[in-house]
Amino acid sequence: MKCAALTGISPDVISDLKKGKTRTIELQSTHNIVSIAHVKPGPDSHIFLTSIDLEDLDPGDQGICVIVLATSVSMKRIVEFSHASYFEERERMSARIQVKYCASSVVKQVFHEEMCGPTEVEVLKSSCYHAG
Repeated sequence: MKCAALTGISPDVISDLKKGKTRTIELQSTHNIVSIAHVKPGPDSHIFLTSIDLEDLDPGDQGICVIVLATSVSMKRIVEFSHASYFEERERMSARIQVKYCASSVVKQVFHEEMCGPTEVEVLKSSCYHAG
């Protein structure tokens, strides 16, 4: 399955998702925002999450597939004060994505073709069977 990839995600967030909890993640890394900018929420919408940094993402790396429940991209205004009379206003883009755990996965192939393009991966969903 080919899907968008979000990298550098906290291992604690991934652990919570594996427990079946729905989580909303706020993203500020440009490459992650670009990767989810065109993802449409829905039961058939999957993305891959990993704690591995984008520069280190390779075939064989592990992570999880999640179902995308909601997304939003917005600008935030930040005011920084310096000394008593000087302040600077900035805008920062951020994205929020609400996801639910689907399956553990392993990267088969990484697609990151351009600097300002999305990161996509071909993943294999891991199967785990329990003897009863």
